[in-house]
Amino acid sequence: MLNLNQPNTCDEIIFSSFFKSHIKALRNFLFYKFGNKDQAEDIAQEAFLKLWQNCASVPIEKAKSYIYTIANNSTLNEIAHQKVILRYEKNFANLDRTNESPEFILEEKQFQTKLLKAIENLNEKQRVAFLMHRIDKKKYSEIAETLNISVKAVEKRIHLALLSLRKEIDL
Repeated sequence: MLNLNQPNTCDEIIFSSFFKSHIKALRNFLFYKFGNKDQAEDIAQEAFLKLWQNCASVPIEKAKSYIYTIANNSTLNEIAHQKVILRYEKNFANLDRTNESPEFILEEKQFQTKLLKAIENLNEKQRVAFLMHRIDKKKYSEIAETLNISVKAVEKRIHLALLSLRKEIDL
């Protein structure tokens, strides 16, 4: 039940005040932690947008930890995504392509694009578990410990991610 004496996160004046008092600190936190000013700005804005979208379920006294959690997770997801791109580029940049047909190179590039898009489309829990396993080479037990979930939950997330990827890529 809504307590009328409690400040309401969905109240525009309260939200605006909260935004003004926390945006700079959140943006700086992201910049200091990850070193990219534009990305810090974008992710800070995104965190506040998610707070506004979920304002009814986030009490104002928990809003600060909410935006920091959202922002941190978004940045970690972006870093994981960049690792996929860099690892792919590293693995395929040194290949001798002189004997490959232009059609093959084009198909390979299209497949890469399709795969990255399919990974982006995974839900956050599946994507994080999948990338930790496939990119960071973490064992299921390490992922479970990091995410504070059971090994069975990790297995299920990765299994569902693989099913989704297979379906989307049509393998």
